[in-house]
Amino acid sequence: MNLITTELKSGIAIISFQCESLDAGNIKKFREEVTPVLESADHVLIDMSKLSFVDSSGLGALLTCYRSLTTRDSDLRLFGLSKPVLALFELVRMHRLFSIYENRDEAIADIELCDADKS
Repeated sequence: MNLITTELKSGIAIISFQCESLDAGNIKKFREEVTPVLESADHVLIDMSKLSFVDSSGLGALLTCYRSLTTRDSDLRLFGLSKPVLALFELVRMHRLFSIYENRDEAIADIELCDADKS
């Protein structure tokens, strides 16, 4: 079973977790599945609504995704974080680094707004 599914919508790759945790036990598989998506998309959204737990390995993997995209002027946005996962992001101050939205529509609208500002 895949850890993530990917959907393309108007040039935006939307990654959705199909598991409840992102941790040391599944981080290698996550990296294998997410790398091709990161290499081919300018905008990546990650739906984290199914995740109830993220450990330091998971945070590190998301940080690697962020760095991979920002080094080539692409962006990564997260949405649907559960309360425990959002609390972890706030505890380690990663909420200052990542763009975090409540839902998919808000994240897509922000991408469209940013793209309109660039033109």
